[in-house]
Amino acid sequence: MTQVVLAQKYDMRAVWMATVANIDWPSQPNLSESEQKAELISLLDEYEKDKINAVAFQIRPSSDAFYFSNLESSSIWLNGQDCPNYDVLDFFINEAHSRAMEVHAWINPYRVTTSLDTLSLPHDHVFYTKRHLVRKYFLRYYLDPGCAETREYLNSVIKEIVSRYDIDAVHFDDYFYPYRVAGLEFPDEDTFINNNPDSIASKDDWRRNNVNLVVKELRETIKSIKPWVQFGISPFGVWRNIANDERGSNTRAGQTNYDDLYADVLKWIDEETVDYIVPQLYWEIGKEVADYKILIDWWNKLFENKNVNYYVGLYASGLEVNKAKAWRSGNEIIRQMNMYKDYDNIQGTFFYSSSRYLKNLAGLRDSLNTRFYKYHALVPPQKGVTKKNEFAPFDLSIAETDSTYVLDWKCNTPKDSIFCYVVYALDNQSSDTIDISNNVNIIAKTTKTTFVIDKSTILSEDTHFVVTMVNRYRVESLPSDAVLIPKKEEIPNVIEEEDEQFF
Repeated sequence: MTQVVLAQKYDMRAVWMATVANIDWPSQPNLSESEQKAELISLLDEYEKDKINAVAFQIRPSSDAFYFSNLESSSIWLNGQDCPNYDVLDFFINEAHSRAMEVHAWINPYRVTTSLDTLSLPHDHVFYTKRHLVRKYFLRYYLDPGCAETREYLNSVIKEIVSRYDIDAVHFDDYFYPYRVAGLEFPDEDTFINNNPDSIASKDDWRRNNVNLVVKELRETIKSIKPWVQFGISPFGVWRNIANDERGSNTRAGQTNYDDLYADVLKWIDEETVDYIVPQLYWEIGKEVADYKILIDWWNKLFENKNVNYYVGLYASGLEVNKAKAWRSGNEIIRQMNMYKDYDNIQGTFFYSSSRYLKNLAGLRDSLNTRFYKYHALVPPQKGVTKKNEFAPFDLSIAETDSTYVLDWKCNTPKDSIFCYVVYALDNQSSDTIDISNNVNIIAKTTKTTFVIDKSTILSEDTHFVVTMVNRYRVESLPSDAVLIPKKEEIPNVIEEEDEQFF
């Protein structure tokens, strides 16, 4: 049976790289600088093979830092209580950008610790420096979202990151108020009484308002510093069950964003206080209490006529850890991605998590490389973006060696405004009717103004090459003028007149 290749020019292809508890990187704490860097490079090289175009890199898992910070201590998951000798985030950004991959700085806003063990924390950790904002809930510590000072502090954290680092997005996952533990209330009664300037009567509504304020304020902070940096959130996969709200999904989830995590995702979408949403749809097709098919359809409808991008969070790890029948037969992730064609608003995928994604479980990577990710794709621009890109590359030239063609071009755009260049090879097109709408024709994305092409990869001597530039708003320019593969000089088959007497 012929396998259909799914080609889509704009397609988010992202992987979550978790650093908490050394899930994905580094493989263990206290590796040397060279060992840590080698692991990062190896991971990025593998992503590049699969044409991944973005990485959500967890840089603040527990009120700590995988970057140089004046506000928070270095993460114990990196070097124990010691600061690294190099700037991890800066190194990662440079390596990712050189491969034309976006870096989404993945941050957990409220979590302070992952356990009750505080002895391993350095003395400049938030647990000590902001102790008055910290609350104990079950087996962890959290910043209290109800305190105005918590919001102010989070804004300072985001401001430091966005100002200092060349990231492409700030990314939150599903942890807002902690997942509810039966019979145990989050200890914020005093905060509710003393930090409720709008006199909101319901504590649940007050908690949701606290989260809404953070989301709105943080996006404003980000955009005021670097308006091209996006703010994305990956919430739990169920907003509300239909039994509790007619707007909810036809599910029976034990916990929901709205009722338990106090994350009103619908409000963020309606008011466009986020740039993208990645619901974590980690259940299988046909699951009784939370059917993937029902949820992907429910979320899709929310994004009609909204300037918020919709990506799907898929549970690549489920191919190893989920013991349900669907995950043990064939590849559930590919079955889920096959449904995308029926939904106009889906613009790509995030895979959790890196280490299991890279294992190629059930042939996941093989299937992506032969079908979904066979060709390069560009990260989708933010819906509703009005920034134009009028700086097309120019003076495109082509030179030839024995085994390669070398493209070279110029661009007048300031370097800081360029994300990457896109190289197209087009057959059966005249130079005045160049069509760059099909990503099948993309042969490379690069940050350099030169590109070397192996001759063996070019099938036609009539191939036209063009180059475009993608700016920091993810908007592509018009193509450069086209160049053709150099024609071989023809040796005329002419017999000199004076030689005729010899025949």
